[in-house]
Parts: sequence; structure tokens; C-alpha cells
Amino acid sequence: ALEGPDALAFAQAQFMNDVSALGDGQWQWNGWLTPKGRVIALFALLRLDARTLWLLLPDVGAAELAPLLQRFVFRSKVALSVPSVAVNGGFHPPNAASGASFAVIADNQIELDMSGGGGARTVRIAASAAPGDASAVSHWAAFDMAHGLPRLPPSQSELWTPQQLSLDRLHAFSVKKGCYPGQEIVARTHFLGQAKRGLVALCASAPIPIGADVELDGTAIGKIVSASPAEPCFALAVLPVQRGTGGLSAAGLGLNDIGLREGLVR
Repeated sequence: ALEGPDALAFAQAQFMNDVSALGDGQWQWNGWLTPKGRVIALFALLRLDARTLWLLLPDVGAAELAPLLQRFVFRSKVALSVPSVAVNGGFHPPNAASGASFAVIADNQIELDMSGGGGARTVRIAASAAPGDASAVSHWAAFDMAHGLPRLPPSQSELWTPQQLSLDRLHAFSVKKGCYPGQEIVARTHFLGQAKRGLVALCASAPIPIGADVELDGTAIGKIVSASPAEPCFALAVLPVQRGTGGLSAAGLGLNDIGLREGLVR
């Protein structure tokens, strides 16, 4: 949580998307970059009101990220904290939330619509949560990845630019809002048309190891950045936009390019 009169200004100066475009009760995909324009963390950013923002982090622990951000507070009137809340997700339509607008429902739960072309999904943030189905966690991550939201383990943090992760598909970064860490790299790549690599969805007959080289007819051309161990075995790779034709493989597994689904943009 970011709270205080400077919460919005702090987020606008640190994060890669245009926080000023949000109204109360809205959310967006966003992220925090290194000065070299590499993604440290991806998250959903919620604007509760003019003084309060929440970051919903799928891969980086909130308690880990907060002290890293704290280093840049300086004299800003903003407090960073980790709220005592629980998060539940389900593969069902939301009751009241829709698209980029979240809703406050019974017992002050915050409900988000995380549906995509692959079906309906709902996230609820509450004071407490009922026990969930652990087997659904990998299904949830696979849904994210199938729609072009990379799930980045620590080994893949600070390696990739937003363009290399094709985050323009999710409207997750801005090239017009002004300065933020890594903005010069992001803007230069955008305006000079130099995004030569992007995200590709791949499947195989067995789990695909994260970090493995992707080869085209035996020559390494990219890396696996996200992967799901669930069936079907699925992964995201950063590959050249223009790569030619031929057989793709990684770690001895043949790969099929299955394309990214639409519908998760907010």
C-alpha cells in the first residue's frame, strides 16, 4: 500500500504506466523498472482514492518490494506498508467488478475482474480468506501466461525490457507520461522502432525449464522466461520478432508456437 498526499505523485514518478490516468475505483497493469529499463516486478495497481494505492503482486513478495521502494521516498509524503489482507482467486464471473473498474462488495471485499479470452476469473481482497485449492494455482498462472502476462520468478527479474515482454499488449507501460526509472530506454526503443524481440507462447509434451535456451534448428535464438508445469505444458519465451521458419526446441523438447490469447488488457 502507498498512502499519503504524495502517493499518486510517487507512483507516477517510479512506475512505468500512467498512474494519473486512473480514477478512484480503477486499476491497471503496471511495473517497476531498473534504470536500464529492465522489469523488476509486474503488478496490478489499484487506485482506492486520491491518497491510497495498492499493488497486487503475483510474483514478488510485498514485504520484499516495500523496502526497495522506500529508498526513493526521500521527502515525499507517502507511507509504504503491507496491509493485513488475504487474496482469493476463482474461475467464475465477478459479481460487480468489470474490466478496469474494481468493486467494493459485501464485508468490504475488493473485487477485481481478471477475465480474458480464455474465460471468466475473479480476484477478491478481504480481511481473511477461506482455504483455497492449491491445485488451481498453476492453472491460474497458466491463464496469465496464455494471455501474455509473464510470471517472472527471481531468476528472470531485471533481465527484460517491457517491449521484450510484449507488455504493450496489456497497455502496461507508457512512453508519453514523463520520467520514471528506465523511461529513456523504453521511449527510445518505442520511437526508434527497435523492439526486435517479443513474447511467444509455446507448448511441449513435457514441462519446459525456465531459463532454457530456445533453439531454431539447433541454433539458440532466445530464452524461456515463464513456464507452467501443469498440463498442457506451456511456456513464454522472448524470441526475435523476425526469426524465420524452422523447428523450435528447448532442453531437448520440441516446441509449438500456439499464439497469445487476447482479453487481459486493462
